[in-house]
Amino acid sequence: MLNPYKPENAIITNIKKQTYDAKTYTLTFEKKRKRFSFRPGQFIMLSLFGIGEAPFSLSSNPVDKENFAITVRNVGNVTKILDSLSEGDVVSVRGPYGTSWPLEETQNKHVLIVAGGLGIAPLRPLIMYVANNRHDYGDVEILYGARKPDDLLFTDEFNHWTSMENTRLFLTVDAVPKGSSWPHNVGVVTTLFEKMHATQDNTVVMTCGPEIMMRFVVKGLMHRGFTDDQIFVSLERRMECGIGVCGHCQLGTKFVCKEGPVFRFSEVKGLPDTML
Repeated sequence: MLNPYKPENAIITNIKKQTYDAKTYTLTFEKKRKRFSFRPGQFIMLSLFGIGEAPFSLSSNPVDKENFAITVRNVGNVTKILDSLSEGDVVSVRGPYGTSWPLEETQNKHVLIVAGGLGIAPLRPLIMYVANNRHDYGDVEILYGARKPDDLLFTDEFNHWTSMENTRLFLTVDAVPKGSSWPHNVGVVTTLFEKMHATQDNTVVMTCGPEIMMRFVVKGLMHRGFTDDQIFVSLERRMECGIGVCGHCQLGTKFVCKEGPVFRFSEVKGLPDTML
C-alpha cells in the first residue's frame, strides 16, 4: 500500500519574481511521472527537509502535464527558506489535493472572478483553463485588487487576459504611493462592482483572497441579487495531512483539505471560525 504521507522529490526548474516579496516556482518531478494532472483550485503539500511542510495552491496551466507551479509570498518559516533556493534545487511534494473550481457546472454560463492579493494565484489556472476552452463559457470578468500597484501578481499576463474573447479585466488598489501613476480604480475590490457588467443571470462567481475580503464580496454580490449557490470561495486553513485525517484544518463539520479548499458558499456560510 502506498504511503500517502511520502512525498516525491521535485526540481525547481524556474523561478520568476512576481513582486518584491512573491515568486513563482516552476517544478518538475525528479523521477518523471507519466503525467501530472491537477484541476484549477487544487493544492500541493511542499516540504523542505528539516524545516517543515506547507500547502500551496497550484498556479500553473493545467494543460501542462510535465511541469507545475506555485506562487509564494515570503511570510513564514517554509517560505523564508524557499525564497533562498535557486533553480536546480530540490524540494519534496505531495499531491495534488482538494477540490477544484466548478469547471463543468460553469459551462455555458458567464464567469465572474473576484481576487484579492495572492488570491489570484489559485484562480490563474482557472483563467488559463477557460482560455483553452473559451467557447465552452460565456462572458468572463476578472476583478482583481491589491494593497498597492506593486503588490499585483501576473501583471505581464493582463494583456493576454483582456485579449480573450468577451473578457474584461478591472483592477483596483487600496492606495497609490505618493508620486506614483495609476490609471485604474482606487478602493477595495468591491468598488469594482459598479464597473462590472455581470449580473446574477446565468453567472457563476469564483472568489479567493483574505476572508474579510470574501465576506464583503459575497455580501455585495448578494445585495445585487446573486444567490449563495452561485458563489464559490477558496478557503485557507492550517493543512498538515492533506487527506482529511489529522483534523488540523477542520472547519465545523468540514475538512478544508479534503472537502475544500473550494466550497460553494452555501456549504460554509455560518460555520464557526470563519469571517464568512
